[in-house]
Amino acid sequence: MAAAAGPRLLPLLLLLLLQLLAVHAAAAASGVTYDHRSLVISGRRRLLISASIHYPRSVPAMWPRLVAEAKEGGADCIETYVFWNGHETAPGKYYFEERFDLVQFARVVKDAGLYLMLRIGPFVAAEWNFGGVPAWLHYIPGTVFRTNNEPFKVRLACEFWSIWWYICPVRVITQAALVIMQSHMKSFTTKIVDMMKEERFFASQGGHIILAQIENEYGYYQQAYGAGGKAYAMWAGSMALAQNTGVPWIMCQQYDVPDHVINTCNSFYCDQFKPNLPTQPKIWTENWPGWFQTFGESNPHRPPEDVAFSVARFFGKGGSVQNYYVYHGGTNFDRTAGGPFITTSYDYDAPIDEYGLKRLPKWAHLKELHKSIKLCEHSLLSGNSTLLSLGPQQEADVYTDHSGGCVAFLANIDSEKDKVVTFRNRQYDLPAWSVSILPDCKNVVFNTAKVRSQTLMVDMVPETLQASIPHQWSIFTERIGIWDKNDFVRNEFVDHINTTKDSTDYLWHTTSFDVDKSYPASGNHPILNIGSKGHAVHAFLNNMLIGSAYGNGSESSFSVHMPINLKAGKNEIALLSMTVGLKSAGPYYEWVGAGLTSVNISGMKNGTIDLSSNNWAYKIGLEGEHYGLFKPDQGNNQRWRPQSEPPKHQPLTWYKVNVDVPQGDDPVGLNMQSMGKGLVWLNGNAIGRYWPRTSPTDDRCTPSCDYRGKFSPDKCRAGCGKPTQRWYHVPRSWFHPSGNTLVVFEEQGGDPTKITFSRRVATSVCSFVSENYPSIDLESWDKSISDGNPVAAKVELSCPKGKNISSVKFASFGDPSGTCRSYQQGSCHHPDSLSVVEKACLNINSCTVSLSDEGFGEDPCPGVTKTLAIEADCS
Repeated sequence: MAAAAGPRLLPLLLLLLLQLLAVHAAAAASGVTYDHRSLVISGRRRLLISASIHYPRSVPAMWPRLVAEAKEGGADCIETYVFWNGHETAPGKYYFEERFDLVQFARVVKDAGLYLMLRIGPFVAAEWNFGGVPAWLHYIPGTVFRTNNEPFKVRLACEFWSIWWYICPVRVITQAALVIMQSHMKSFTTKIVDMMKEERFFASQGGHIILAQIENEYGYYQQAYGAGGKAYAMWAGSMALAQNTGVPWIMCQQYDVPDHVINTCNSFYCDQFKPNLPTQPKIWTENWPGWFQTFGESNPHRPPEDVAFSVARFFGKGGSVQNYYVYHGGTNFDRTAGGPFITTSYDYDAPIDEYGLKRLPKWAHLKELHKSIKLCEHSLLSGNSTLLSLGPQQEADVYTDHSGGCVAFLANIDSEKDKVVTFRNRQYDLPAWSVSILPDCKNVVFNTAKVRSQTLMVDMVPETLQASIPHQWSIFTERIGIWDKNDFVRNEFVDHINTTKDSTDYLWHTTSFDVDKSYPASGNHPILNIGSKGHAVHAFLNNMLIGSAYGNGSESSFSVHMPINLKAGKNEIALLSMTVGLKSAGPYYEWVGAGLTSVNISGMKNGTIDLSSNNWAYKIGLEGEHYGLFKPDQGNNQRWRPQSEPPKHQPLTWYKVNVDVPQGDDPVGLNMQSMGKGLVWLNGNAIGRYWPRTSPTDDRCTPSCDYRGKFSPDKCRAGCGKPTQRWYHVPRSWFHPSGNTLVVFEEQGGDPTKITFSRRVATSVCSFVSENYPSIDLESWDKSISDGNPVAAKVELSCPKGKNISSVKFASFGDPSGTCRSYQQGSCHHPDSLSVVEKACLNINSCTVSLSDEGFGEDPCPGVTKTLAIEADCS
């Protein structure tokens, strides 16, 4: 019987073999390879625009819209980091829910038809707390981050940072101990890869993940680790390759990578970047369209003209994958902000703002850029390139392919002077610091300096913080100092971070001392002198707040000198030391400490009283944290005391109030300008740290921003003399239909009755378009017919859905100047400008006004390039 079955099984085996071969062929066809020119996805060369959206910096309810807006803006791919310390909360204990539901986020991207670039890290930097590495890892004995050195003493790392001796335990790190970091890093990387494989998300499985990243920007710091640095980088790359994802791995800003790992560029400009190997494509993993903020500093902005210039230069110089870091920045909810001193807002001046609204004109200007570049894709990826000089600082990158296609990128890198250049017997106007894109080597479809898209002005419209139960607040007041049994006593200062292990921002230090009955002495008041490695401190003397002091984003350490009044006999000092996010990056960054370093009282009759070696009692965290007063199930905790009118300007106070949902569906922010510093929650969801700290009036701000020339974070800043962050994003999905509980912990003292919700509302639109702006319709552009009569430039205005243009506040056809909400007429102005615009635009949602509109009639100033500037209200 067995022998007879053999012939019958043969066809079945052949069929099974054919099926396996078909599956293998399909996997190969859907996979990702690369050569020197580009990624090859499913057998096709691809030029890719990617957009960073960090899933835990928004909420699941926002993900579909954010991804859709990125796709509408021209993105082919979404990029995200994977945040290790958000997922592995303790060794081997994982969390993938709510904002940290990585699989669901990846599924949203897939459902939108976009690729995914997964930057696993697991070290990410990203202005994220501790660079994304779990704090618990630092406290596993023998652990050293990001190195493969031979045995050495931890003191070497401490000496690198000149950190105080007491945070540097002198323990010898054995070679076996050095693998602890690598073991946990490999385990987490494997965990993430296996999750993605289980969902069949990798392109090799027919999914949408086309690139994966290991480590992050290690090349900046590798030299500090000596020989162990290179060994670690090689280990990380090899470990990643062994994951067998079937897609390429990248390492950004890594100058010596293992074979088959692609090194990539992170910068404001990457046009001159070259991969390590001539067989690798040119990839830009982080193009920074703005910059992050730190509490107490002015706000940086990067002009859309410069962002577009950098992208056009990159693709003109042979780039094939470009990712905006970030396209949507979002919010550092809870205590996830790093730095230290990074704000809760991670808006980043990105094309999509923190609240999920398109930032215009940046989003729209880049959308037009992406369309223009896509028109050039075939020639850019398959053609031969030629560099032509058009002047001292002017050049053309020209690509021609075998089918007769020709594209050109004409660049003027002069940061001051506009130029007229001749290319292929035609003349082209090139503004300073700009690139013109010619998909047929004839017609300009886009110039990076000519912003055709409208500006959308967004305001925070306040609403009263309406309590569901009128006049009903509850409070809880923290006890100053040791609120329960102390955790320990030392006659020295301990490192703040090593003590709290980042379980809280807060660490109490208390001591007492006697003053002779002959006090007060004649003369000046005594001075309390405090030195700290950071980040902040509130000082209490005899149960009274006497002052506060802070470091900043540039320098965490500080010293403060406070005049004080002592009493004869026993005096008690309580110092509340605080962290404001842990360091995110740098060599040996995990050894950077915080906390008090010295305390003394000078100006006493008998000289200075040094309290540094006193017996200090310590208590980790706050009493309200210990009782979980911010949790939804603690609303009826008996420690809350109802009050019809909450106390104002009282330090160390918890406030609770039930609030109604703000009307409408606009995004919501919480205005905390009336408060000092602290933490805030809605329905148990941690909104984050609030701190309306004011920036200096002379903090590098300029009345206007010139896009020309290389950008740096110091170049275009605004908001001097104002709070760095006044509003704090509250996702609408965190509200209940009714019965919402707002909990605030205030450290210094403020007025909670002036806290308000604000709706983020688009209130007006502006446009500023000149006759010489490209006017070709990118949606219907056809190389075969585009070389005809030029089409007149036009202004396009559009209010948000549900709103109409209710009034035209400014209109001038001539040579107006200024920026939105501050336009001014020039010497040339058509008297019918306002009537022409009102006729075309009033009381409708959107309108178009051509600069050749017959209503403008006779040319008001021949020989002058005319511009049409409009400002209109939406309601």
